[in-house]
Amino acid sequence: MTKVVVLLSGGLDSTTVAAMAKADGKELYALSFDYGQRHGKELHCALAVGRSLGVARHEVLHLPLGALGGSALTDASIDVPDAPTDGAIGDAIPVTYVPARNTVFIAFALAYAEVVGADEIHLGVNAMDYSGYPDCRPEYIEAYQQVADLATKQGVESGGPRLVTPLIHMTKADIVRAGVAANAPLDLTWSCYRGEGAACGRCESCTLRLKGFAAAGVPDPIEYATTG
Repeated sequence: MTKVVVLLSGGLDSTTVAAMAKADGKELYALSFDYGQRHGKELHCALAVGRSLGVARHEVLHLPLGALGGSALTDASIDVPDAPTDGAIGDAIPVTYVPARNTVFIAFALAYAEVVGADEIHLGVNAMDYSGYPDCRPEYIEAYQQVADLATKQGVESGGPRLVTPLIHMTKADIVRAGVAANAPLDLTWSCYRGEGAACGRCESCTLRLKGFAAAGVPDPIEYATTG
């Protein structure tokens, strides 16, 4: 059975990627991060998703990335903004961007993959319906693959681990449909940038998610404080 490392945040995208890998008969090694984010809701959901999918091993690493600040997701003094009312999500890099987050996370995923003998690292990055984060683009993944090939024992000896991004060119509606098809536990996911009670329904992440479920014609199984 092929072993794969899955970066599991507890959100819609990473949960869908994990479920797709499981549906393909792959053995999942989940990796999540407590990096100083402003709430623990998403991490709690990541653990629940891992249990639901029956991952072989689930590691949660504690990283002081949030101590650097610079993002509304790690610095409580920076307000999480509502999505722009003109619908221009992704036109500019928002304040919810966490500096170098994916670069740090994938580096640890490379180490984890070498330790467990995984040939692939599955990532839920998306460059279609997204907030414009630079570390979700295809050219970023391509460049990081070169790092993986050059900087790891596995890469030097046999190539890889291979970075697998099945959602990168999908719309959010396509992702919802893929999650449903793979029997992903979408009811356990959390996408909201705010962590208080029900999902806010107003931040960029909630807005993209709600539009995706609506376009897919699938009811969103989680609770929202408002839907617009």
